[in-house]
Amino acid sequence: MDTIRVKALAKINISLDVLNKLENGYHELLMVMQSINLHDTVIITKTIDPSIKISTNKMWLPTNHKNIAYQAAELFLKETSTSGGVYIDILKRIPISAGLGGGSSDAAAVLVGLNKLAKTHLTKKELMKIGVNIGADVPFCILRGTALAEGIGEKLTILPTFPQTYILLAKPNVNVSTKSVFKELVLSNIKKHPNTDKILLGINTQNKNLIYNNMYNVLETITGVRHPKILDIKQEMLSLGAINSLMSGSGPTVFGIFDDEETCSKAAKKIKSHFNLKEVFVTSTYLPNVRKEQ
Repeated sequence: MDTIRVKALAKINISLDVLNKLENGYHELLMVMQSINLHDTVIITKTIDPSIKISTNKMWLPTNHKNIAYQAAELFLKETSTSGGVYIDILKRIPISAGLGGGSSDAAAVLVGLNKLAKTHLTKKELMKIGVNIGADVPFCILRGTALAEGIGEKLTILPTFPQTYILLAKPNVNVSTKSVFKELVLSNIKKHPNTDKILLGINTQNKNLIYNNMYNVLETITGVRHPKILDIKQEMLSLGAINSLMSGSGPTVFGIFDDEETCSKAAKKIKSHFNLKEVFVTSTYLPNVRKEQ
């Protein structure tokens, strides 16, 4: 086997809390993270030529060392002393700079794919250990599913599978720098926090109301103020039947949770038209061992 195709799943934050600012400048986080079925496709080919080459369907994406998938391949080859090189073709569907972990998931897909191609037989835990050196979200993108994330996001606890729901994603026509959002964050100004304990209890008991009623993302206080359309989209999703709506990560993508696919699809059409958005998707929560193309 010289070539492999790997799905790189997007993620959403069911909750996002910031606890402290660490001495190294990073922030201590407490998050419930969930994989969804919207995905990029990463096609990886092992080559004799010892170079790393990347192509993508988005012409403006970097294809050199600035691309996180390139960094993942470079680190994997070094850490495993694997000879030769790799050609990576990335079919992007996940919006860029959107709070959905698209870049991290591409990097995770490269690590998982190369592990199979090179027959290095690394465990998922070993791959996650490599991945954290590339980005804090990469270990979760390798793990997939539902997890509690602590530390800077790299300390993961596997949780029971999240209830099957339909997810509406709407990205305002802006990009957001995660670094700039955290730089602006003042912990003493945070007045509301998610109730993570109740969310975890809800996931463990499959009590949807307990989950949905306690979701919150403290970074909305920064990104939502910068881009008020985020809060407008949230309210519109709720008015169109979403059980709850939240910004994912540092934004700007807003997601809504729906029990019914038809209601979700109708809401997507209205929101795309009303806000004149380019990137609106209807997808669903990722269930391990369930194949679903979206």
